[in-house]
Amino acid sequence: MKIGISGASGQLGKKILSRLAQHGHGHRLVGISRSPQTIEEGIESRFGDYDKPNSLTSAYAGLDRLLLIPSADLAPGVRAGQFSAAIEAARQAGVGHVFLMSASGTCEAAVPALEQTYWVGEQTLIRTAPRWTILRMNYYAESMADEIKMSLGTGVLAGLGDERVAYVSRDDVAAAAAGALLGEGHSGAIYNLTGAVAVTGFERAAIVSEIAGKPIAYAPITVAQLRAGLAQAGLPEPILDAMAEIKASFVAGKFDIVTGDVARLSGRPPKSLRDVLTSALA
Repeated sequence: MKIGISGASGQLGKKILSRLAQHGHGHRLVGISRSPQTIEEGIESRFGDYDKPNSLTSAYAGLDRLLLIPSADLAPGVRAGQFSAAIEAARQAGVGHVFLMSASGTCEAAVPALEQTYWVGEQTLIRTAPRWTILRMNYYAESMADEIKMSLGTGVLAGLGDERVAYVSRDDVAAAAAGALLGEGHSGAIYNLTGAVAVTGFERAAIVSEIAGKPIAYAPITVAQLRAGLAQAGLPEPILDAMAEIKASFVAGKFDIVTGDVARLSGRPPKSLRDVLTSALA
């Protein structure tokens, strides 16, 4: 079986390919990227650019299974168009089973919402692919760790409200994705890749306090205060928009989802937020 990863040069793509190389003996692996020279040695690399649909049909040729990972482009509507083009290219290339990396809590949304990417991608996939599987990620524990590092010196972690989130590590998402790609019986399934428990903002601050060995408070703030703080840190406008929307999604409960899908697909329990933060803040 030939398995391709589209978006293979990103952090998640590299981890999935590495996991497949370790556990997918007998299968041929293909890393597809606009920078194929960065693909791990020993794995077939192909040029494929989401913004150049013609490159994708040839990049996906001969694949039995293909995973589509979204790009990092946050411009409104862009990633939805990229997903649609990639799914159509997979159809034209005759890929038998397409897997899509989506996000927890995805529901119908329009531009400029971040969710629009995943809603359009999922709906296009279901209508188009002969066989499909959707992998919905919860919020990365590592992304929260990066945010905490920026605030640690202030002694306060801020959020828009209670923020119950079942943070999942990038390693666990990669392991689950690899398990799905190598396994059987996943056609037509929608999996939610989450941590084992949902953690509130106040619980998150308590965990950080224990790790840091000093009191860290949690402070609910307004959207305007959140944006002002991020702007003061020098982050560009698209990132401000994205972070404000993500935090609002936390409060709306879209990431307050706990499943056993990581363990089911990877064969191991997911890391806790505490474990990830302990390593990140050491």
